Amino acid sequence: MMQHFIWNVDPVLLHLGPLQLRWYGLLFVGSFFLGLALLKWIYRRENVPDDSLDNFLLLAILGAVVGARLMHCLAYEPDYYLSHPMEILKVWKGGLASHGGMLGMLVVAWIYARQHRLSYTWLLSRLTLPGMIVAAAVRFGNFFNSEILGLPTDVPWAVIFARVDMTPRHPVQLYEAFSYLVIFAILLGIYLRSRPDFATRILPGVFAVLLFGTRFVLEYFKTRQADYTTSLPFTTGQLLSIPVILVGLIWIVWALRTDTTSPKTP
Repeated sequence: MMQHFIWNVDPVLLHLGPLQLRWYGLLFVGSFFLGLALLKWIYRRENVPDDSLDNFLLLAILGAVVGARLMHCLAYEPDYYLSHPMEILKVWKGGLASHGGMLGMLVVAWIYARQHRLSYTWLLSRLTLPGMIVAAAVRFGNFFNSEILGLPTDVPWAVIFARVDMTPRHPVQLYEAFSYLVIFAILLGIYLRSRPDFATRILPGVFAVLLFGTRFVLEYFKTRQADYTTSLPFTTGQLLSIPVILVGLIWIVWALRTDTTSPKTP
């Protein structure tokens, strides 16, 4: 009989009286601080004043959480949350959707860009790098929470999430997390090897296609997340990803067609 890895780690890192410090929260907030450090490096590299970035951190976290929470409640469990609207505020109970987090960040970035007279496209392109770090950290957090489970499987690397059941499953959270780190490396390579103006144009499109293309494929390895079914052959996560992928493809075509010279090489 094949022996599978058993995952039974307490999702709570520390108990502080009535308060709890969870691995998910530590990874989520920590990834924003890491992303902030990366963004400061980008600002210094391009000689852009970074004195306002510390204020941007709080806005970014708030925008991501609000957007992700609303998307989860309205796209994945609308019947329950529309019947119990006050439950939407209870973020600590879990339930965040990455598509909504991205929308929240788009709004926050637009507000920040206007306040500080920055090019919105320039800012979005640079945010793709810390964005991938946050996306990976969230999936590692899901793994610690034993949530967003994969489908049952007998592959050698299957994981048994003992806090849920004793069924070997695809560790799809890790599939996503490590895929996002690979995408981060690709985006960083494009950023470092391209002219700044070309990076500004191309990075948002590549980000959208790779991130949500990966999300679309890995949905086939996940258990159903929404509390309803449709007649379409796609999950809710895939349906939300398709428009973003299409926009990303159009964006890439636009970036390539408007580039008059080839990107530089080292």
